[in-house]
Amino acid sequence: MSDNHRWRWVALYAVAMAWVEATIVFYLRTIANQPDPYQPIAAEFPLTLVRTEMGREAATLLMLLAVGWLAGRSWRSRLGYTLVAFGLWDLFYYVFLAVITGWPRSLADWDILFLLPLPWWGPVWSPVSIAVLMVAGGTLMSRYDQAQRPLWPRGWAWRVQGAGLVLALYVFMADAIRVMGEGMEAWRVLRPTWFNWPLFLVALLLMAAPFLDVWRQQRNGRAA
Repeated sequence: MSDNHRWRWVALYAVAMAWVEATIVFYLRTIANQPDPYQPIAAEFPLTLVRTEMGREAATLLMLLAVGWLAGRSWRSRLGYTLVAFGLWDLFYYVFLAVITGWPRSLADWDILFLLPLPWWGPVWSPVSIAVLMVAGGTLMSRYDQAQRPLWPRGWAWRVQGAGLVLALYVFMADAIRVMGEGMEAWRVLRPTWFNWPLFLVALLLMAAPFLDVWRQQRNGRAA
């Protein structure tokens, strides 16, 4: 199977999985009568349901990792395909959610992005920008994993990306960290009012370092 075919099958899986994710969220929000996660009155879910949802999120990550592992031929391309799957899943999740529910109305709408290890909050454009970066970077990494001349980010690029990831996680969880000592109720009613977008843009640039390094190596190889 060619790299193009592998990419298309991974993309098909990710898009289908995004539909499943969007429908599950639609069911949960319908039950809670809360189509917008940023509504002033927080939805109340039983603790068992919250734990189940956290388990589902962990299972989702394992499923994305599994399809990337099956699609790739080496650990490099497997990581690349995993990034492609994750990015497309996240992008089409918002597309399908907008089709099904009419939300998000714009990329500026706030969303609760994840529950592990603390609640993540951010405007829709923030996870979308990371998803676009993952698709582009994962495609680049999987396409140029060649046995005769494997292109792979150098150590400095991974260290820079690690710093970017930590910074982005802090931006997403900053409000949850601030109320950490106040218990679960404080997290449940938490509604951030400002997103630290300057710091997030710095984090996004740092996270792009490995992909930019591969692109530069590939470009220099063509010029040689």
